[in-house]
Parts: sequence; C-alpha cells; structure tokens
Amino acid sequence: MASAGSQVKPVNILLTSIGRRVELVQAFRLAYQELSLAGHLVATDVDPLAPALRQADRYYLVPGVDQPDYLPALAAICEREAIDLIFPLIDPDIPALAAGRETLEQHGARLATLSAESAATTNDKWMTYQLFRSIEIPAPLSWDREPPQGVEYPLFVKPRVGSAGHNAVKVEDSAELTAALSRIERPLVQQFLPGPEITNDVSCSLDGELWAVVSRQRIEVRWGEVAKGVTVHSPRIQEYCSRIAAALKATGPITVQCMLREDEPFFTEINARFGGGLPLGIAAGIPSPRWYLAEAAGLQVAPPPLGSYQAGLYLTRYDQSYFLTGSDYGEAESHRI
Repeated sequence: MASAGSQVKPVNILLTSIGRRVELVQAFRLAYQELSLAGHLVATDVDPLAPALRQADRYYLVPGVDQPDYLPALAAICEREAIDLIFPLIDPDIPALAAGRETLEQHGARLATLSAESAATTNDKWMTYQLFRSIEIPAPLSWDREPPQGVEYPLFVKPRVGSAGHNAVKVEDSAELTAALSRIERPLVQQFLPGPEITNDVSCSLDGELWAVVSRQRIEVRWGEVAKGVTVHSPRIQEYCSRIAAALKATGPITVQCMLREDEPFFTEINARFGGGLPLGIAAGIPSPRWYLAEAAGLQVAPPPLGSYQAGLYLTRYDQSYFLTGSDYGEAESHRI
C-alpha cells in the first residue's frame, strides 16, 4: 500500500468471506492510493481456492460461519492484524457478525454493518416485508404460508432466509405451489413481478449518515450476481431507499432490491453488505470504498448531493483465472486458523 503523505493513521481492513470479490479488493487498493493512506487489506474465506484471496495483502482460512469457533477466529485476526474496519461480504455472515459485535470490536475494530436487531430483520425476507409495510414502502403482496384461495398466478416462492436466488422458483398454478411449499424450508410466497430488477447501492457512514444511493438495472445475472447492468436514476426509488436506511438506522453499506411494474418500484429485499455490482456504482462516480477508508482514518468525507452520479453507464463482465500448483495449494492451507 502507499505510505501516508501526512500524519494520518494507517487503516487496516478485514473483508470476510471474500470469495470472488476481486474487483472490490481492487477498488479498495485504488482508494488507499488516492488517499495516500497506509494500511493493509486482510481477507478471510473457508476455501483456499477463493480467487480474491490472491488479491489481499494477507489472508486466513477460517471455520464456517455456522461453527462455534468462527467468531473467535475473526476476533483473533482482528487483534493480530490491528484491524480498524470489518466488512462482511456474504449474507450469512451479517447476523453472525452483528450479534458478535462486542467480541469483534474489543480490540479497536469497527464493524461496518447493521445492528443485530436490524440485521435480523434484513436476514428474514418476511420480516423485511413487514418493515416495508410499516414505513409505507411498496412491496409485492407476500405470505409466510399458503396464500388465500383465488390468488392470481404466477407467484414466486423463495426461502425466508437465503441469498443468490437459491431455491427460488416461479410457480404457475396451485400444483406447482404445493410442490414448492413442500420442498422449500420456511418459504415466503410473493406476488410475481416480471421486472426489470433494480439494485440500489446505499452507502451510509458508520455513524448513520446517508452518503449516496446508486441505482442500477440488472440486464444479466449469473450465480445471483450481476454480469451485465446499467445505471439508472429514479428520484422515487432514491427517496424510498433513504427511508429504508433511516428505518434500519443503517451503518455501512446496504443493498436494496426492487422490481418494476409499469415503472413503479416494488421492494423485495435488503442485503446489509456491498452488492456484487458495486464496481458499476464506483465507475459512475460514487467511490464508497474511498469514503469508508477516509472516515476510518479521521479524514473529511464530502459526498456529492444525492443522485449525483452518471446514469446510462453500462457494465459487462468476464472471468479471469488464477493457477495454483499443488505446492501453492498446500501453502494456502497453511493460512488456516
């Protein structure tokens, strides 16, 4: 990392469950350079073949989030690496880290995600729906059980807790609905909206100040993550996202999903983390990784007025490969904690 050009303190960050988020690591590297800020970037994952581990300054292989030694392992990393800022990058990490905030922050780190109460709300899509209703946010009609007779098909069935579209299915009639309800654990049934789908990257400071909302339309999705997309701007969506962030008392990044029907947005879920398509928002003029580093370093953050980003900017992605020998793989295993 670049050395700080002044007496600004170094900032060390931890990205958990880093997986394929190579572009996010690169965005943070650029932010360090632009701020002339010292520090190192630490990553964790359960898989030694997670590609983004190769981009980190240091990395650790950790137990699964459902294991009792997961939080102690992260706390040990925070102490060893003098971590200042922690970003969870997958949905299962968020409630676990939020619940363990005191353990993680005891050595000076700050956790850039929601409170435990708000994390529990966003982790459960039925509770998220109830939140939307309570603050008058439009959402597709939803049921946490079999919907009433006479409901209009098609419907959409998905797990109340889950991500990346796993086990989500469109059903065309009552027979398909019955099959889906028997297969999906703790299902949520929703009115089907054909889209398009709009993802909104909402950046909030660690003290709860709303910095920015960037809306991007998904054109193509692979593995639950945008492969092609374009930035759009809607004052109505921006206002709803602002209201959602306020209701959650949001700290750190959140990603808010909505579907359009006749140009009207209907909100479906919230992910309390950086969205996979964040690089598009950064390219459009909202450099949120730089803002988070600056805030952690005690530097002034001066975001532009809400809605000040480039609309009509397209993203299209391709894959790159890393190659590891057997000895490389064995060396990666030596990072397991």
